[in-house]
Amino acid sequence: MPSSTVENYVKQLYLEQQRSSGHLIPMGRLATRMKVVPGTATAMVKTLAESGLVEYEPRGGVRLSEGGHRLALHVLRRHRLVEQFLVEVLNFDWSEVHEDAERLEHVISDLLLERIDALLGRPRFDPHGDPIPSPAGTVADVELEPLPSCRVGDHVVVARVLDQEAGFLRLMDRSGITPGSLLRITGFEPNADAITVQSADGKPIPLGLTAAGKIQVRVEQSAPSV
Repeated sequence: MPSSTVENYVKQLYLEQQRSSGHLIPMGRLATRMKVVPGTATAMVKTLAESGLVEYEPRGGVRLSEGGHRLALHVLRRHRLVEQFLVEVLNFDWSEVHEDAERLEHVISDLLLERIDALLGRPRFDPHGDPIPSPAGTVADVELEPLPSCRVGDHVVVARVLDQEAGFLRLMDRSGITPGSLLRITGFEPNADAITVQSADGKPIPLGLTAAGKIQVRVEQSAPSV
């Protein structure tokens, strides 16, 4: 069974490749994400390459191999199902579950994971709107838009919150911006780096563009009652 360090590296590489359309990930960027010095990251990547989990190009970067991709999705499946279980069954707040899931994803058995999946009704998304990989290693392909790309007047449904830092999630929760929330874009001021949305109860919510960029939405074709 791969070590927790190996699983953490392949999971982080998968997430970085999702942001980079599958391109090679620079070693400096990987080291920063893993919170280690570049030499430590390079040594680990060489070990992963010897195990066939990554393809490493010195001075170029690293990408997951097919086997590494499968392992990363398996780790993400465990992580996201655990998060959903903690929220739905144990009544954790969505801002509390990430760190516990980071630890549990390395020790939970496949049998227990299957029981959790069945108990939850085989959810497709976790509490933050992240897709839960299937047992076969497929991921739901859902077209979403970053909130700042929407136009004034658009009605949107919040689908995914990318930043899982506890303080940011609590702020979004207080603002009523959680997966499934209905919003209407009421103002956009790029010179002030700000966007204003209206919640279902009519409350205006001003957001900086950096914060808004961490929220992915689905634009409604017909206007709901917001």
